[in-house]
Amino acid sequence: FLHTTGGVLQVSISLKKVELSVGESKFFTCTVIGEPVSLDWYNPQGERMAPSQRVALHNEGVRSRLTLYNAKIEDAGIYRCQANDAQGHTQEATVVLEIYQKLTFRDVRSPQEFRQGDVAEVVCDVTSSPVPVVSWFYNNVEIIEDTEKFQLLQNNNLQAQRVTKADEGVYRCEARVEARGEIDFRDIILVVNVPPVVSVPQQSFNATADYGESVTFTCRAYGSPEPDVTWHRKGVQLQESERYVMRARGMTLTVRNIQQDDGGSYTCKASNKAGEVEHELFLKVFVQPHITKLRNVTAVEGSAAMISCKAEGEPLPEISWRRASDGHSFSDGDKSPDGRVEVRGRYGESMLSIVGVKLSDWGRFDCEALSRIGGHQKSIFLDIEYAPKFQTNHTIFFSWEGNPVNISCDVMSNPPATMLWRWEKLTIPSEGAGNMRVHSAPGRSLLEVTPMSDRDFGRYNCTARNNIGMRFQEFILAQADVPSNPYSVRLSSVAQRVATVTFTKPDSHGGVPISHYLVKYKDISSQDWKDVKSQGTQTVVLLTNLEPNTTYEVRVAAVNGKGQGEFSRTESFQTLAIREPSPPSVQGQRGVGKAYRLGLVKQDDGGMPILEYIVKYKTDKEEQWMTKLVPGVNDFVLLQPLQWNTQYEVEITARNVKGLSEPTFVKFSMPQKPDITADSLFSGLGLGAVVGLGLAGLLLLLVLVDVSCFFLRQCGMLMCITRKLCSKKTATSGKSKELEEGKAAYLKLPLKEENGKETLKPDTIEIKVHGDNSLHMTHEDSKA
Repeated sequence: FLHTTGGVLQVSISLKKVELSVGESKFFTCTVIGEPVSLDWYNPQGERMAPSQRVALHNEGVRSRLTLYNAKIEDAGIYRCQANDAQGHTQEATVVLEIYQKLTFRDVRSPQEFRQGDVAEVVCDVTSSPVPVVSWFYNNVEIIEDTEKFQLLQNNNLQAQRVTKADEGVYRCEARVEARGEIDFRDIILVVNVPPVVSVPQQSFNATADYGESVTFTCRAYGSPEPDVTWHRKGVQLQESERYVMRARGMTLTVRNIQQDDGGSYTCKASNKAGEVEHELFLKVFVQPHITKLRNVTAVEGSAAMISCKAEGEPLPEISWRRASDGHSFSDGDKSPDGRVEVRGRYGESMLSIVGVKLSDWGRFDCEALSRIGGHQKSIFLDIEYAPKFQTNHTIFFSWEGNPVNISCDVMSNPPATMLWRWEKLTIPSEGAGNMRVHSAPGRSLLEVTPMSDRDFGRYNCTARNNIGMRFQEFILAQADVPSNPYSVRLSSVAQRVATVTFTKPDSHGGVPISHYLVKYKDISSQDWKDVKSQGTQTVVLLTNLEPNTTYEVRVAAVNGKGQGEFSRTESFQTLAIREPSPPSVQGQRGVGKAYRLGLVKQDDGGMPILEYIVKYKTDKEEQWMTKLVPGVNDFVLLQPLQWNTQYEVEITARNVKGLSEPTFVKFSMPQKPDITADSLFSGLGLGAVVGLGLAGLLLLLVLVDVSCFFLRQCGMLMCITRKLCSKKTATSGKSKELEEGKAAYLKLPLKEENGKETLKPDTIEIKVHGDNSLHMTHEDSKA
């Protein structure tokens, strides 16, 4: 890229050949060695280049930079950088610019929609120079060849046969230009539209005319996309109106205020992009009983309530009542057992009256009108209004100065009551005042009081009022005290270093629950008391880390939120002196092969740790004892190796710094040496497997006996089967031949051979179950 014409100047360009994608930008730097008076750029058409919207030139002495923006195909060619000096010498350098088209996806739509069952052609219009290689992917798996479902078309589109909802998803169209290593893709969502399907849970309806009833038709439509549902009658589409109400995206049509001429067929039509379907429903209109007057009633507790139900119909219906709270029914002339409820009726109307209304009368009453062509039922609600009623008898609360307490006033009333608090005839504002706060909720008012002095203790009044009446309840805030002293302090389980303290709880907890008890104890020779807290309110406390042969004093006090109460009377006790350990206790004896394990139970150590266990053991036939020393921290002794089928005697003694305990004697017997063959056969089998093997062996033995009887005595099950099968061939020679063939066929089984002759003598295995549930097996002639 260096050209010289005069030999004085030298011109060079930073790049010799450049490949540039359409739309990209690039700059080139031209450098001159020498003293040029001009430095210019020329385009592929030989024209001197000047700055423009897409061209920028920047000269700095012996250097010039050419910048091309948003390259186009026509920008391709050879660009020259030419330098001239004062003597008229000219020198230039060139750069070749090649423009190529990058991968470009043109109008690739997503999603692309198709009808279920159709042949779908998913369009992927992509171009580049050179022509790209296009691949398709579905669920991250490349579609590499034509199948019954997919075909790759020449125009790079993907064709899918008989598409269903299962074919929906994201398909990736991936294009590559191998020469440049360029790759790009587009994800295309395939949507399969399903024609509508209509489901009608109820085909026909009955209704009563002229009584303001409504009927709701349901036409459930399914499809993809979700179908639009419209309703038609007598060829005209029904529009939303006062009489026609459509809900659930048009799937329900409610016809209000049914008239006699509303009877007939109604058509439900469902349509979407994939198609349309319709279904007919029918309405049959009757004139039947209809309740025209029934209203909710509100009564005051203790007053009278009158409930009226009026019905029309042809023929005139009979009216009855039902009380929902207990299911009791009332007809004309009926009375309740207590005489408070009575029903009286006249032409088309029934009156239910209640005297001395109680809260138990609150609830739903059903009025039912019946005739021979049908019935009609409606319900009313009897609401009972009553004065406030307090729900709690907890009226005494305890606290102390600085400790907040919540006094809760719980009220039932209808209508809801307003509640306020009074203290010393003063009304406490709803937002509270000073050290008092009021928190309100439906049916509850909570007074939070933080006593600051004795004046804050005393009587508080909660007043509840509604339009039925007013009630009040008085609460007492008493000053809490510390608990009284516990009593009946007793010492039990006194040992060298521990003792258990028991006591009786105080007669008074001071108005505040006891949180725990504090036990103080000390050596009588010391002035310093030590503290132990009880676990919660347990009245048993364990003292530990005591000194042996020492006299202690102990006392107990109860603690509540107010503080610590008085101590009980001080009691004295003396710990035991250090002595030799108690005899060891042994449990958990069991054998492990030729070893035997004896478990050691933690014992009374006499006030000092067990240093060691001295274990002596021997057989019942020997006089000489073997000795084994076991550290005192161990919880077992393992004796090994021992002899099979032998009785042993064991003597165990514990030792601490004070001396030796009395010995403990133990005897045990070692079992017989286990059968190695049985162990190897059944060591890994459970009870089920052993039983299964036993049954299989028994079955094999029965088969062998039957076959032996067949050949030796011509009897048995096999012989019976053979005679039935061969009953048509009765010749003596035929029987003899078949017998020989049967014998030959049977003897092809892999049987044990002795002296070249096949035999049917099986090995036998004997299994014995002992009292300890162990299994012992023996094989005849020691053959397993």
